[in-house]
Amino acid sequence: MDNKNFSRRGFIKGTGAMALSAGLASPFTSCRVPSQGEAKPAADEGPLLQIGEDIALANTEYGRVKGFVMRGVITFLGIPYGADTSGANRFMPPRRPEAWEGVRPAVFCGNSAPQNIYDRSATSYGAFIDHWNYDELSENCLTLNIWTKALDSARRPVIVWLHGGGFTSGNAIEQDGYHGENLARYGDVVFCSVNHRLGAFGFSDLSAAGDKYKDSGNVGLLDMIAALQWVHNNIAGFGGDPGNVTIIGQSGGGAKVSVLAACPQARGLVHKGVALSGSSVSGISKDDARRLGEYILREAKLSPSKADKLQEMPWREYLDIANAAARKLREEQGEAPPGVRRGFAPVADGILLPEGTFFEQPLPDSPDIPMLFCTTFHEQSPSRTEAALEGITLPEVVERLRQRFGDKAQAVVDAYANNFPGSKPVEILAFILSNRQSVVRTANAKLHQSSGIWMAWFGWCPPLFDGRMRAFHCLDISFWFMNTDLMLTHSGGGARPRALSTRMADALVAFARTGDPNSGSLPAWPAYSAANGETMILNDDSLVANDPDRSARAVLEG
Repeated sequence: MDNKNFSRRGFIKGTGAMALSAGLASPFTSCRVPSQGEAKPAADEGPLLQIGEDIALANTEYGRVKGFVMRGVITFLGIPYGADTSGANRFMPPRRPEAWEGVRPAVFCGNSAPQNIYDRSATSYGAFIDHWNYDELSENCLTLNIWTKALDSARRPVIVWLHGGGFTSGNAIEQDGYHGENLARYGDVVFCSVNHRLGAFGFSDLSAAGDKYKDSGNVGLLDMIAALQWVHNNIAGFGGDPGNVTIIGQSGGGAKVSVLAACPQARGLVHKGVALSGSSVSGISKDDARRLGEYILREAKLSPSKADKLQEMPWREYLDIANAAARKLREEQGEAPPGVRRGFAPVADGILLPEGTFFEQPLPDSPDIPMLFCTTFHEQSPSRTEAALEGITLPEVVERLRQRFGDKAQAVVDAYANNFPGSKPVEILAFILSNRQSVVRTANAKLHQSSGIWMAWFGWCPPLFDGRMRAFHCLDISFWFMNTDLMLTHSGGGARPRALSTRMADALVAFARTGDPNSGSLPAWPAYSAANGETMILNDDSLVANDPDRSARAVLEG
């Protein structure tokens, strides 16, 4: 063959002619449906991914959307529930998205809200462990994602995921463990996840600039309510039950769950709540929030009458100005007292969010929903990526904690060492840094309402980093959502974490269906009370214990 005259096109043309002339089936007729009588592949041999003109089509109040089917689960990504929040919409309550003609593709995740994202360098163990997923940062970020088994009228329980990152960072698909496909398939639920405004864009109280900005300190919270309203109005078209919506979040997402559970505008939109490794019993005071807004104007060198200029500048410029103002105010105020929240977070304005301690005051318009709380043994695992800390001694633990606890450091360490005999000094340090004061405070406040409360404490430890990761912050997420084989950098994957994950997913699905996590997979799980502190210890062998760290925690509380 003359290589000079050989071409790929010529080869294909030539071989096609040879095949046809030989009476063989043309390779160009293979994209066809098998005719009647032909053997069809078994169901489990079909394609894992399906997408097409008549596949995964759903109606919303703004227009039709088209997603895809992944491993039998219908998936929609990046559906808008609100309009672009840039320009004149910055600092304003969310507005409805514009309706669209035809069918809108919903096949890729929406933009993340403007923020300073985490270190993702090649040398970052944090990036390796948490495997941060980010794409575009944009103020056009009010989108949500949906996973469902069928677009029918089955009225499945709906689970809405609120991501972590405080109120300043994160997105709906930030970690692989956030994905809803596996839980939707296993539990026959509709799983949603939400992006909303964060930090200085969601919680800058500029009310000093006039009535136009009266809601600016809470627009991030209003975004979440708008997303829940969208779910209420549209989720039936995705096989979900708008009358049975469970909100779940971790870390900052857990605080969001607590805030929404106290928010009158969420009444009727949420019916159950799950707060993982994060909770809250108060918002930022109106005075602190307003003061931060004044510092932002000062940092921008603008008078209140010129506040509109903040809507005109690029988002990166505004974010840097607002964060600089927050740092200066924090330096001036000093460390916040225990239980006092400052910075960019929801404002207890007495209208959208109650003042004082959530749940303690009877507010007939606020939700009164069953709640499940869970934290991990070692929210902070000091030796996770510092092997040398495995050899720390108890006296060294005392010294490390002296700045935090002063003269009480020795008593605190002794209390935890006595409460958890046999634990290594580094584990005692982790227990203290990860203490359960906040979650117990929130649960006890919630007891002022009538709905049931359940408490869990997650202690499962992965084998990674020579076992030093322990039961760290974020680890339990992939267990609740059946993603331990997806979030390998957290669990290591395999049969051992999968077994616990199945039992935890059973409890979560039961809670979403009925408001009670008892499913038969875990030991009988009693409701929480202040007197006994009933707590489900989640591990390879799970069990119920009554307030397992009460004696140690009492020293902290004293």
